[in-house]
Amino acid sequence: MPVRAPFLVFTLAIPTLCLVAKPANAATPSASISVSATIQASCLVSTTDTVFRTYAAAAHAASAVSVACSNFVPYNVSLSAAMAPGATGTAGRMTGSSFALLGYALTSNHRAIANRPQDLSTDSAAGFGSGSNSLLAIHDQIPAAQCATPSAYPDTMIVVVTY
Repeated sequence: MPVRAPFLVFTLAIPTLCLVAKPANAATPSASISVSATIQASCLVSTTDTVFRTYAAAAHAASAVSVACSNFVPYNVSLSAAMAPGATGTAGRMTGSSFALLGYALTSNHRAIANRPQDLSTDSAAGFGSGSNSLLAIHDQIPAAQCATPSAYPDTMIVVVTY
């Protein structure tokens, strides 16, 4: 029977080895998520018309330009030359029937919109977007003593916002 004793010890030792505590091999996997956003710069512009009353002598009128740009977007507002033939940067002309012309002038305001045509480096109104409207006043004047025939005298100018 001496042979059975070592076998018995060995068979009793195997279950004891299974009861010994082992360190847990738990893992916490992780991954990263890339987050990004792009904010596009944008500007919107709207205007009100300049409407003079019936011309008999000098006349004055005003209109407004509203500019709304994205926050912190730098912008410049400029005005084109008048569309009528012979209009210059300082003298607009409205064309009536039979190509009759009625001159007018666009004057500056405190925001620096100056006479047409605009040179963006010197004669524009500059600003930074705030996400809300910024109003710019435009003042037009028809000088007195013009020999104009009775007619309707329209003209068009373009407001340009560069950003």
